Amino acid sequence: MDWPNLMRAGLHDLRLRPDDFWALTPAELQIMLGLDKRLMPMARDQFEALEAAYPDIQEG
Repeated sequence: MDWPNLMRAGLHDLRLRPDDFWALTPAELQIMLGLDKRLMPMARDQFEALEAAYPDIQEG
């Protein structure tokens, strides 16, 4: 783990207090930094497929 850069990101970029930073799990820190690819925003084609499957306005 690159602790110096993770600490810089948590303490400076996210403005976490040291106690809060050290209380995080690595997974929580990844999510907060946007490093967890499973939680990335959906791509346009994924959104359109979801919209087609569950339209706001139903026919009939």
